[in-house]
Amino acid sequence: MDYINGFNIYEQNEPVNHDITILFNPDTSYSSYVLYIKKDETDYKTIKKINNVPTEFTLSETGIYQIEVVYYDVDMNEYKISSGKYIIDKEAPVLKIGKKSYDVFLGKNINIMNGITATDNYDGNITDKIITNKKELSFNTKGTKKVTYTVVDSAGNKTSNEVLINVVNGSTSVFIFQIVFMLMLLLTVLGMLIYNKSIKLERKIARFSISPLKDSSISLFDNINIKVLNVIAKFNNILYKSEFIKKYSKKYTKYLNTTNTLTRTSMDFVSIKFLSSFLCIIIAIFAKTIRFKVFNIYDVYIPLIFGFFLPDFIYYFKFKNYKKNLENDLLQAIIIMNNAFKSGRSIVQSITLVSKELDGPMSEEFKKMHMELSFGLGLDVVFNRLYERLKIEEIAYLTASLTILNQTGGNIVQVFSSIEKSLFNKKKLRLELKSLTSGSRMIVNVLMIVPIIFILLIWFINPSYFLPLLTSKLGIIIIAIILIYYIIYVIVIRKLLRVKI
Repeated sequence: MDYINGFNIYEQNEPVNHDITILFNPDTSYSSYVLYIKKDETDYKTIKKINNVPTEFTLSETGIYQIEVVYYDVDMNEYKISSGKYIIDKEAPVLKIGKKSYDVFLGKNINIMNGITATDNYDGNITDKIITNKKELSFNTKGTKKVTYTVVDSAGNKTSNEVLINVVNGSTSVFIFQIVFMLMLLLTVLGMLIYNKSIKLERKIARFSISPLKDSSISLFDNINIKVLNVIAKFNNILYKSEFIKKYSKKYTKYLNTTNTLTRTSMDFVSIKFLSSFLCIIIAIFAKTIRFKVFNIYDVYIPLIFGFFLPDFIYYFKFKNYKKNLENDLLQAIIIMNNAFKSGRSIVQSITLVSKELDGPMSEEFKKMHMELSFGLGLDVVFNRLYERLKIEEIAYLTASLTILNQTGGNIVQVFSSIEKSLFNKKKLRLELKSLTSGSRMIVNVLMIVPIIFILLIWFINPSYFLPLLTSKLGIIIIAIILIYYIIYVIVIRKLLRVKI
């Protein structure tokens, strides 16, 4: 074995992707020596020897190494020798392909290398070294073409990636449909601009004209509302033919109390769900059309499902807000009724007084109660029906108290004073608990939002960062596990913070 300055391998200027084993064989005149190993121009390792015994060591990590030997003779004179550079590159190059699949119109020629880049930690930009498995790619026949891109750096590290090119029928009819859709959108925007201009002109002229005593004209939004109601009514006529949908619509009966001008029957909610699905499909097609992309069956299924269940979330939160307003107004209603009883009024008169004094949903509920009493229903039945509609615990307590009062007799003023005091203390306690737990709830909400914001931020900075998770079975499983853990975390934390009074 030949040695240069004691090294069996003096240098390795060309990068390699394997370990390098170096044997340093000192001269017989050495009394001791020290090996200083530097990696990327920083101190990496030091080996000390007090005799002239050979030293063997292995370089295994990616980097540029250089070795300096400081040795001493028998007179303790110091000498230095240095090796050449050893380059180890075990990192595969990065191959960026953008989309894993995309559509191409039949007969259209494209550059399959467009947007494909490759970089390496040592060689830098090596896009010119990318090779494909397709020397010639024909787009004259429909089907899926698989293109494999491969790049090899100077150390021999290889990276491959695949792209699926779907050759679809780019017939004139699809192109005409996209043009028509764009024209319809353009006409809609133009119509809105003309309408806005006419409104401004009307305001200018109104200063110099006399307004009629009775204006029977319908605004644009009222006109749209009427047309939507007509569409919902037509949908209802179709949906009423299905017994399954009729049973399904009954679950939305509790939402009828919420203020919504578009919903008069439970079937209206189901019709709105179908209209929402249709609208989401139109938006999805529009998003594809403006980019001149061909839409497939998945572009219909996903918006269809999303649009169908989107109104359910809106209904739920509106109903939750509706019940919250009712709970806030219930104590005021009890106070008004108690004051009415103290002034000598009857139950029917006190209920009428509440419907007049209060505004909002509670006033409407007490108007219904007054109507039911006028039809001859008993007081306990009326309050029980109120509880069945609203499902508020305080109303159940009130109903039970009135039922006992009717059966056994007693002072109604004292009973309502007791109920008023009980509800006041309960509301006070609820507000105190809300104030005490507000800091914890804010921290929990922030902790729930931070992961989502973090993921969106990374996605915005580097869209390809999550591609390994989205393009492999293991990645999909990992995403599913993360979502399950996240949902369990949200449910557990909310239950821990929920305090029942």
